[in-house]
Amino acid sequence: MRKYISIFILLLMAVMISVSCKSTPDTKTLNETMKKAETARQRAIDFEGPAYFPSEWETVEARYKTAGQMPLTSEAEVKEAENAYDKLAESYDDIFARTVPLYAQAREDEILEIRETLVDSGFTSYFPEYLEETDKIALSAKDEYNRGNYYQARDKAAKAMEEYEILLAGANVYTARQEVLDRGFVKYDADNFSRADQITKAAIDDYEAGNKKAAVEKSEEALLRYNLVLSNGWSAYAKERQNSAQKERELAIAERANIASREIFREAEVFYTQAQEQVNAKNISGAALQYTEAEARYSLARKDTAEKRVKADDAIKRAEVKIVESTGAAQEADRVIGEGGAR
Repeated sequence: MRKYISIFILLLMAVMISVSCKSTPDTKTLNETMKKAETARQRAIDFEGPAYFPSEWETVEARYKTAGQMPLTSEAEVKEAENAYDKLAESYDDIFARTVPLYAQAREDEILEIRETLVDSGFTSYFPEYLEETDKIALSAKDEYNRGNYYQARDKAAKAMEEYEILLAGANVYTARQEVLDRGFVKYDADNFSRADQITKAAIDDYEAGNKKAAVEKSEEALLRYNLVLSNGWSAYAKERQNSAQKERELAIAERANIASREIFREAEVFYTQAQEQVNAKNISGAALQYTEAEARYSLARKDTAEKRVKADDAIKRAEVKIVESTGAAQEADRVIGEGGAR
């Protein structure tokens, strides 16, 4: 009897084991397919697929969410889930394939734009080796893209942009410094200009030593000081131009140019009023330029008035000569007539 009971127990255990195995289907292949879909999804995200194809992305994401909720209690259900994730991987790959050339073109456009700004600034003509080294990084990014190494291409493009931005910080400093010199504003704030020059030199030393972060920080400080020189220079220059314009205006009125050369004087008045408005709006550089225009036109009105006076004087003199000539001729005629009557 015990023998039959033991056999029965063994058979029962075998059935339970068999049922247990059937209730936990093999998900190894499913896990691989899920990983494949996850990789494809992340790749599309990394290259901004959702931004380039938002409607398609939303549709695929809805399927992705549904797949994550699928039951996995049987072999058939696991197989169905595998198919779902396999198709998801294909969809994500399709979005990526259409995204990556757009992404690459956008990065190339950014690089070309910032590079053009650098060249136009004139900065790289003094430091061509800096531009050359950064160009090499950008070209290596393009090579990686052509080889299909998209992540390496992305990282190198980002590195190139970072280097171009560092150079652009230097270019901004150079541009501000050049404007100070071109406008002759050093005399208005020589101390800050000298200090800015010292900091700029230190920034270049840091850059050449490979300490890019310190170079950028120093460039920012130098730029602030050059801009301060510009600000102080514009304020002083605007005051000078205002004083000059006022003097020219007073002289024009004293010389009656506001009457003799009315149209030119009115033009000057328009610029003078606009300059005052710019001062009120805190646009000092704009005010300086407007005062300069007003001063030039007041001066032109005075010159025009003087020329008109000269012409008027000449006309009066010519008229006086004619009067004298006419008087002389009349007197001669009277004399001749008188002499003829006497005979």
